[in-house]
Amino acid sequence: MKTRQLGHHGPYVSAIGLGCMGMSDFYTTGVDEQEAIATLHRAVELGVTLFDTADMYGPHTNEALLGRVLRGKRDGIYLASKFGLVRSSDPHARGVNGRPDYIRQAIDGSLQRLQTDYLDLYYQHRIDPQVPVEESVGAMAELVKAGKVRHIGLSEASAETIQRAHAVHPLAAVQSEYSLWSREPERNGVLQICQRLGIAFVAYSPLGRGFLTGALKSAQDFAADDYRRSNPRFQADNFNHNLALVERVKALAADKGISAAQLALAWVLAQGEQVIPIPGTKQRKYLDSNVAATAVALSAGELAQLDGIFAAEGAVAGDRYAAHTMALLDG
Repeated sequence: MKTRQLGHHGPYVSAIGLGCMGMSDFYTTGVDEQEAIATLHRAVELGVTLFDTADMYGPHTNEALLGRVLRGKRDGIYLASKFGLVRSSDPHARGVNGRPDYIRQAIDGSLQRLQTDYLDLYYQHRIDPQVPVEESVGAMAELVKAGKVRHIGLSEASAETIQRAHAVHPLAAVQSEYSLWSREPERNGVLQICQRLGIAFVAYSPLGRGFLTGALKSAQDFAADDYRRSNPRFQADNFNHNLALVERVKALAADKGISAAQLALAWVLAQGEQVIPIPGTKQRKYLDSNVAATAVALSAGELAQLDGIFAAEGAVAGDRYAAHTMALLDG
Protein backbone atom coordinates (compact mmCIF):
# COMPACT_ATOMS: atom_id res chain seq x y z
CA MET A 1 0.00 0.00 0.00
CA LYS A 2 1.32 3.41 -0.96
CA THR A 3 1.23 6.06 1.74
CA ARG A 4 0.67 9.79 2.05
CA GLN A 5 1.32 12.11 4.98
CA LEU A 6 -1.34 13.77 7.09
CA GLY A 7 0.16 17.25 7.08
CA HIS A 8 3.80 18.23 7.47
CA HIS A 9 4.08 16.73 10.95
CA GLY A 10 1.44 14.00 10.87
CA PRO A 11 1.73 10.26 10.33
CA TYR A 12 1.89 8.48 7.00
CA VAL A 13 -1.40 6.74 6.22
CA SER A 14 -2.61 4.62 3.32
CA ALA A 15 -2.90 6.62 0.10
CA ILE A 16 -6.55 5.65 0.00
CA GLY A 17 -8.72 5.47 3.11
CA LEU A 18 -12.12 3.98 3.86
CA GLY A 19 -15.22 6.09 4.41
CA CYS A 20 -17.45 4.08 6.72
CA MET A 21 -20.66 6.17 6.79
CA GLY A 22 -22.63 4.00 4.38
CA MET A 23 -22.25 0.96 6.61
CA SER A 24 -24.64 2.56 9.10
CA ASP A 25 -26.51 5.47 7.52
CA PHE A 26 -27.86 7.26 4.44
CA TYR A 27 -27.41 4.36 1.96
CA THR A 28 -28.36 1.53 4.29
CA THR A 29 -31.30 -0.19 2.58
CA GLY A 30 -30.28 -3.82 2.22
CA VAL A 31 -27.05 -3.44 4.18
CA ASP A 32 -25.57 -6.76 5.23
CA GLU A 33 -23.81 -5.99 8.53
CA GLN A 34 -21.72 -9.16 8.34
CA GLU A 35 -20.46 -8.13 4.90
CA ALA A 36 -19.74 -4.64 6.23
CA ILE A 37 -17.73 -6.17 9.07
CA ALA A 38 -15.90 -8.42 6.60
CA THR A 39 -15.14 -5.33 4.52
CA LEU A 40 -13.52 -3.63 7.52
CA HIS A 41 -11.37 -6.70 8.16
CA ARG A 42 -10.46 -6.90 4.48
CA ALA A 43 -9.41 -3.25 4.51
CA VAL A 44 -6.92 -3.99 7.29
CA GLU A 45 -5.59 -6.97 5.28
CA LEU A 46 -5.08 -4.76 2.22
CA GLY A 47 -3.11 -2.18 4.18
CA VAL A 48 -5.79 0.48 4.46
CA THR A 49 -4.95 2.38 7.63
CA LEU A 50 -7.18 5.50 7.57
CA PHE A 51 -10.76 4.82 8.69
CA ASP A 52 -13.23 7.70 8.61
CA THR A 53 -16.42 8.01 10.68
CA ALA A 54 -18.41 10.65 12.61
CA ASP A 55 -20.63 10.77 15.64
CA MET A 56 -23.62 11.82 13.50
CA TYR A 57 -23.50 8.68 11.33
CA GLY A 58 -26.37 6.64 12.67
CA PRO A 59 -26.23 8.73 14.81
CA HIS A 60 -23.51 7.05 16.87
CA THR A 61 -23.96 3.54 15.45
CA ASN A 62 -21.13 3.80 12.93
CA GLU A 63 -18.59 4.67 15.61
CA ALA A 64 -19.88 1.76 17.68
CA LEU A 65 -19.47 -0.60 14.71
CA LEU A 66 -15.87 0.46 14.16
CA GLY A 67 -15.20 0.17 17.86
CA ARG A 68 -16.34 -3.45 17.88
CA VAL A 69 -14.52 -4.48 14.72
CA LEU A 70 -11.22 -2.64 15.18
CA ARG A 71 -10.82 -3.39 18.87
CA GLY A 72 -7.44 -5.03 19.33
CA LYS A 73 -6.24 -3.79 15.93
CA ARG A 74 -5.40 -0.26 17.05
CA ASP A 75 -1.66 -0.42 16.22
CA GLY A 76 -1.16 0.95 12.74
CA ILE A 77 -4.81 2.00 12.41
CA TYR A 78 -5.59 5.71 12.13
CA LEU A 79 -9.08 6.53 13.34
CA ALA A 80 -10.69 9.76 12.23
CA SER A 81 -14.02 10.99 13.57
CA LYS A 82 -15.96 14.23 13.58
CA PHE A 83 -18.18 16.36 15.79
CA GLY A 84 -20.40 19.35 15.18
CA LEU A 85 -23.27 18.17 12.98
CA VAL A 86 -26.19 17.50 15.31
CA ARG A 87 -29.13 15.22 14.50
CA SER A 88 -32.63 15.34 15.95
CA SER A 89 -35.85 13.34 15.78
CA ASP A 90 -36.45 14.94 12.38
CA PRO A 91 -34.31 12.82 10.00
CA HIS A 92 -33.90 15.75 7.60
CA ALA A 93 -32.92 18.38 10.19
CA ARG A 94 -29.32 19.30 10.93
CA GLY A 95 -27.85 21.58 13.55
CA VAL A 96 -24.29 22.82 13.94
CA ASN A 97 -22.48 23.12 17.25
CA GLY A 98 -18.90 24.31 17.65
CA ARG A 99 -19.06 25.42 21.29
CA PRO A 100 -16.08 24.36 23.44
CA ASP A 101 -18.27 22.72 26.08
CA TYR A 102 -19.99 20.66 23.40
CA ILE A 103 -16.63 19.61 21.91
CA ARG A 104 -15.41 18.34 25.28
CA GLN A 105 -18.60 16.33 25.65
CA ALA A 106 -18.52 15.00 22.08
CA ILE A 107 -14.98 13.60 22.23
CA ASP A 108 -15.71 11.54 25.32
CA GLY A 109 -18.73 9.97 23.64
CA SER A 110 -16.74 9.15 20.51
CA LEU A 111 -13.87 7.60 22.46
CA GLN A 112 -16.29 5.42 24.40
CA ARG A 113 -18.07 4.18 21.29
CA LEU A 114 -14.83 3.60 19.39
CA GLN A 115 -13.39 1.74 22.40
CA THR A 116 -10.13 3.68 22.32
CA ASP A 117 -8.24 6.14 24.49
CA TYR A 118 -7.48 8.58 21.68
CA LEU A 119 -8.35 9.57 18.13
CA ASP A 120 -5.65 10.01 15.53
CA LEU A 121 -7.63 12.74 13.79
CA TYR A 122 -10.62 14.75 15.02
CA TYR A 123 -12.51 17.02 12.65
CA GLN A 124 -14.98 19.81 13.19
CA HIS A 125 -17.65 18.46 10.83
CA ARG A 126 -19.14 21.85 9.95
CA ILE A 127 -18.15 25.36 10.97
CA ASP A 128 -20.52 26.94 13.48
CA PRO A 129 -21.31 30.48 12.28
CA GLN A 130 -22.24 31.45 15.85
CA VAL A 131 -18.86 30.46 17.33
CA PRO A 132 -15.54 31.93 16.14
CA VAL A 133 -13.45 29.12 14.70
CA GLU A 134 -10.61 30.21 16.97
CA GLU A 135 -12.70 29.19 19.99
CA SER A 136 -13.59 25.81 18.52
CA VAL A 137 -10.02 25.04 17.48
CA GLY A 138 -8.75 26.25 20.86
CA ALA A 139 -10.95 23.62 22.52
CA MET A 140 -9.68 20.99 20.07
CA ALA A 141 -6.10 21.99 20.91
CA GLU A 142 -6.91 21.30 24.57
CA LEU A 143 -7.91 17.77 23.57
CA VAL A 144 -4.50 17.33 21.95
CA LYS A 145 -2.79 18.48 25.15
CA ALA A 146 -4.95 16.07 27.15
CA GLY A 147 -3.91 13.14 24.93
CA LYS A 148 -7.44 12.45 23.69
CA VAL A 149 -6.62 13.53 20.13
CA ARG A 150 -3.37 13.32 18.18
CA HIS A 151 -4.23 15.65 15.29
CA ILE A 152 -7.09 17.98 14.37
CA GLY A 153 -8.82 19.04 11.18
CA LEU A 154 -11.80 20.83 9.67
CA SER A 155 -14.46 19.64 7.25
CA GLU A 156 -16.05 21.80 4.53
CA ALA A 157 -14.24 24.94 5.67
CA SER A 158 -13.43 27.96 3.54
CA ALA A 159 -9.86 29.02 2.77
CA GLU A 160 -10.18 32.00 5.13
CA THR A 161 -11.47 29.82 7.97
CA ILE A 162 -8.66 27.30 7.40
CA GLN A 163 -6.04 30.03 7.67
CA ARG A 164 -7.56 31.42 10.88
CA ALA A 165 -7.83 27.97 12.44
CA HIS A 166 -4.30 26.95 11.48
CA ALA A 167 -2.94 30.03 13.24
CA VAL A 168 -4.42 28.76 16.53
CA HIS A 169 -3.26 25.16 16.21
CA PRO A 170 -1.74 23.37 13.20
CA LEU A 171 -4.30 21.47 11.16
CA ALA A 172 -3.26 18.05 9.90
CA ALA A 173 -6.13 17.69 7.45
CA VAL A 174 -9.05 19.42 5.81
CA GLN A 175 -11.85 17.22 4.52
CA SER A 176 -14.21 18.30 1.74
CA GLU A 177 -16.15 16.71 -1.07
CA TYR A 178 -13.88 16.44 -4.10
CA SER A 179 -14.19 14.39 -7.25
CA LEU A 180 -14.38 14.70 -11.01
CA TRP A 181 -17.80 16.31 -10.66
CA SER A 182 -17.26 18.27 -7.40
CA ARG A 183 -14.51 20.77 -8.14
CA GLU A 184 -15.26 23.50 -5.60
CA PRO A 185 -11.98 23.04 -3.65
CA GLU A 186 -10.10 24.06 -6.80
CA ARG A 187 -12.24 27.14 -7.33
CA ASN A 188 -12.53 28.45 -3.77
CA GLY A 189 -8.83 28.28 -2.89
CA VAL A 190 -9.10 25.41 -0.39
CA LEU A 191 -6.69 23.10 -2.22
CA GLN A 192 -4.25 25.94 -2.64
CA ILE A 193 -4.29 27.02 1.02
CA CYS A 194 -3.85 23.41 2.15
CA GLN A 195 -0.83 22.99 -0.10
CA ARG A 196 0.67 26.30 1.06
CA LEU A 197 0.21 25.52 4.76
CA GLY A 198 1.22 21.85 4.53
CA ILE A 199 -2.23 20.46 5.34
CA ALA A 200 -3.44 17.16 3.91
CA PHE A 201 -6.62 17.34 1.87
CA VAL A 202 -8.96 14.40 2.47
CA ALA A 203 -11.45 13.95 -0.35
CA TYR A 204 -14.79 12.47 0.63
CA SER A 205 -17.27 11.14 -1.92
CA PRO A 206 -14.50 10.81 -4.54
CA LEU A 207 -16.86 8.54 -6.51
CA GLY A 208 -19.68 11.08 -6.46
CA ARG A 209 -21.81 9.04 -4.06
CA GLY A 210 -21.58 6.13 -6.46
CA PHE A 211 -22.58 8.08 -9.56
CA LEU A 212 -19.11 8.11 -11.10
CA THR A 213 -18.92 4.31 -11.00
CA GLY A 214 -21.39 4.16 -13.87
CA ALA A 215 -23.56 1.67 -11.99
CA LEU A 216 -26.55 4.02 -11.65
CA LYS A 217 -28.82 4.22 -14.67
CA SER A 218 -31.91 6.00 -13.34
CA ALA A 219 -33.08 7.95 -10.31
CA GLN A 220 -35.39 4.98 -9.78
CA ASP A 221 -32.34 2.89 -8.85
CA PHE A 222 -32.50 4.46 -5.39
CA ALA A 223 -34.51 2.99 -2.55
CA ALA A 224 -37.33 5.17 -1.23
CA ASP A 225 -35.28 6.25 1.80
CA ASP A 226 -31.98 6.73 -0.05
CA TYR A 227 -30.37 10.05 0.89
CA ARG A 228 -29.43 10.75 -2.72
CA ARG A 229 -33.05 11.25 -3.72
CA SER A 230 -32.93 14.67 -2.02
CA ASN A 231 -29.79 15.78 -3.83
CA PRO A 232 -30.43 17.96 -6.90
CA ARG A 233 -27.71 16.25 -8.94
CA PHE A 234 -29.62 12.99 -8.81
CA GLN A 235 -33.01 14.38 -9.76
CA ALA A 236 -34.93 14.39 -13.03
CA ASP A 237 -33.22 16.19 -15.91
CA ASN A 238 -30.06 16.76 -13.85
CA PHE A 239 -29.59 13.00 -13.52
CA ASN A 240 -29.85 12.46 -17.27
CA HIS A 241 -27.50 15.35 -18.05
CA ASN A 242 -24.89 14.06 -15.62
CA LEU A 243 -25.30 10.47 -16.77
CA ALA A 244 -24.12 11.52 -20.22
CA LEU A 245 -20.89 12.79 -18.63
CA VAL A 246 -20.35 9.50 -16.83
CA GLU A 247 -20.82 7.57 -20.07
CA ARG A 248 -17.78 9.43 -21.40
CA VAL A 249 -15.82 8.41 -18.29
CA LYS A 250 -16.83 4.79 -18.83
CA ALA A 251 -15.58 4.95 -22.41
CA LEU A 252 -12.20 6.35 -21.34
CA ALA A 253 -11.92 3.70 -18.62
CA ALA A 254 -12.74 0.91 -21.06
CA ASP A 255 -9.99 2.13 -23.39
CA LYS A 256 -7.56 1.88 -20.48
CA GLY A 257 -8.82 -1.52 -19.34
CA ILE A 258 -10.01 -0.35 -15.92
CA SER A 259 -13.36 0.46 -14.32
CA ALA A 260 -14.94 3.91 -14.29
CA ALA A 261 -14.56 3.91 -10.50
CA GLN A 262 -10.84 3.22 -10.74
CA LEU A 263 -10.42 5.99 -13.30
CA ALA A 264 -12.27 8.46 -11.06
CA LEU A 265 -10.16 7.53 -8.03
CA ALA A 266 -6.93 7.65 -10.03
CA TRP A 267 -7.85 11.19 -11.07
CA VAL A 268 -8.24 12.26 -7.42
CA LEU A 269 -4.95 10.60 -6.47
CA ALA A 270 -3.23 12.43 -9.34
CA GLN A 271 -4.17 15.85 -7.94
CA GLY A 272 -1.21 15.88 -5.54
CA GLU A 273 0.57 13.91 -2.85
CA GLN A 274 -1.33 15.89 -0.21
CA VAL A 275 -4.69 14.55 -1.48
CA ILE A 276 -6.09 11.40 0.17
CA PRO A 277 -9.41 10.02 -1.11
CA ILE A 278 -11.68 8.09 1.25
CA PRO A 279 -14.21 6.26 -0.93
CA GLY A 280 -16.96 4.60 1.03
CA THR A 281 -18.08 1.04 0.50
CA LYS A 282 -19.67 -1.74 2.49
CA GLN A 283 -18.71 -4.63 0.22
CA ARG A 284 -15.35 -6.33 -0.20
CA LYS A 285 -15.50 -6.56 -3.98
CA TYR A 286 -15.76 -2.78 -4.31
CA LEU A 287 -13.08 -2.24 -1.67
CA ASP A 288 -10.65 -4.43 -3.62
CA SER A 289 -11.38 -2.49 -6.80
CA ASN A 290 -10.95 0.88 -5.08
CA VAL A 291 -7.62 -0.07 -3.53
CA ALA A 292 -6.36 -1.26 -6.93
CA ALA A 293 -6.82 2.29 -8.21
CA THR A 294 -3.65 3.29 -6.32
CA ALA A 295 -1.68 1.43 -9.02
CA VAL A 296 -3.31 3.31 -11.92
CA ALA A 297 -1.17 6.00 -13.56
CA LEU A 298 -2.80 8.64 -15.73
CA SER A 299 -1.01 10.49 -18.51
CA ALA A 300 -1.21 14.23 -18.98
CA GLY A 301 -3.44 13.59 -21.98
CA GLU A 302 -5.84 11.41 -19.98
CA LEU A 303 -6.03 14.00 -17.21
CA ALA A 304 -6.77 16.67 -19.80
CA GLN A 305 -9.54 14.55 -21.32
CA LEU A 306 -11.21 14.15 -17.94
CA ASP A 307 -10.89 17.85 -17.19
CA GLY A 308 -12.46 18.55 -20.56
CA ILE A 309 -15.57 16.71 -19.41
CA PHE A 310 -15.96 18.12 -15.91
CA ALA A 311 -13.73 21.11 -15.14
CA ALA A 312 -15.78 23.94 -16.63
CA GLU A 313 -18.06 25.65 -14.16
CA GLY A 314 -21.61 24.61 -14.95
CA ALA A 315 -20.60 21.39 -16.68
CA VAL A 316 -22.39 19.39 -13.99
CA ALA A 317 -26.11 19.94 -13.47
CA GLY A 318 -27.46 20.50 -9.95
CA ASP A 319 -26.05 21.33 -6.52
CA ARG A 320 -24.38 18.57 -4.54
CA TYR A 321 -26.75 19.02 -1.57
CA ALA A 322 -30.32 20.16 -1.06
CA ALA A 323 -30.66 23.86 -0.20
CA HIS A 324 -30.98 23.42 3.58
CA THR A 325 -27.78 21.33 3.65
CA MET A 326 -25.89 23.65 1.31
CA ALA A 327 -26.63 26.41 3.83
CA LEU A 328 -24.47 24.61 6.39
CA LEU A 329 -21.32 24.88 4.27
CA ASP A 330 -18.78 27.46 5.36
CA GLY A 331 -18.38 30.42 3.02
